[in-house]
Amino acid sequence: MKTPKILFIQGGWDGHKPEQIVHKFNTALIDRGWKTETITALERLADTEWLKTFDVISPCWTCGKLSPEESSGLRDAVRVGVGLAGVHGGMGDAFRGDLDYEWMVGGHFVGHPHVGDYTVRVTSPGDSTMQELPTEFSYKSEQYYMLMDPGVRVLAEADYTFEERTCTMPVVWTKHWGKGRVFYSALGHDPAEFDTYPAVFQMSLNGILWAGNAL
Repeated sequence: MKTPKILFIQGGWDGHKPEQIVHKFNTALIDRGWKTETITALERLADTEWLKTFDVISPCWTCGKLSPEESSGLRDAVRVGVGLAGVHGGMGDAFRGDLDYEWMVGGHFVGHPHVGDYTVRVTSPGDSTMQELPTEFSYKSEQYYMLMDPGVRVLAEADYTFEERTCTMPVVWTKHWGKGRVFYSALGHDPAEFDTYPAVFQMSLNGILWAGNAL
């Protein structure tokens, strides 16, 4: 049986502690028998054939910039069936201004006017990625305001109140990019949150497994 393999893209803005985030997911996946590899430079993303040797690619690179070759290499690998999965700014605020990357992810961070307590509602409690979570739970962190692809499948949402207006904001979603499965969670600003909310970490880990057709 083939051993599943994940590539972590680690870097970008240090405020999201990418090394610690990657280490936490890396350790959990190794414990489950996965092979893991981490890159800290973007040049190899231009090599679609190399990327196709992985089951999942997990960006953890807030901000940053992809060259046209790196962007197309990554997107082409996902389109032919490599999964894409990540959390918070590492995937949802990566490579600002790359519209094709943002389209592949399904949404992109534009701000977090609210930092503090908010309530997350699970909208698809029967989904395999969400089984560790209660149907509603309190969370304390940056609350991301996202610009969204209306075609994503929303798994969890929250009310976002800003400038006396309230809207429903997706928090966790899945979609497909060609044959590739895409999972994103806006939760996880700081790795310590995964210790405070272990069910959120398990959900995020489930998202990686789902993206790699291992759940």
